[in-house]
Amino acid sequence: QLQLVESGGGLVQPGGSLRLSCVAFGFSLGDYAIGWYRQAPGEEREGVSCISTNGGGLNYAGPVKGRFIISRDNDKNAAYLQMNNLKPEDTAVYYCAAVPYGCYFSGHHDQLHAWGQGTLVTVSS
Repeated sequence: QLQLVESGGGLVQPGGSLRLSCVAFGFSLGDYAIGWYRQAPGEEREGVSCISTNGGGLNYAGPVKGRFIISRDNDKNAAYLQMNNLKPEDTAVYYCAAVPYGCYFSGHHDQLHAWGQGTLVTVSS
């Protein structure tokens, strides 16, 4: 059974930082690109960032570019999202997902191979 577990969410003040982790169980995360997604209350889920299988390809959504950094450690079967200079509009549940075929496929939410349960990030003073 493919399982992803996210952690690292919490309450942070505007301008603060958080680092999210995504750990895979039951499969090798290195076989997949990894996408980070978020869903704010009342909004649709949106892509935040994606990293290729070997870490050489990175992409970011416009609102987070320059503030968030995606990375991965295939030896630890894990991926990370470093979030800096957080803003209230970053408040959302954040999910990681195993993306087959490469980051170009990350928009096919219904066809991704595994999703985590999500971790809540709240940015508020």
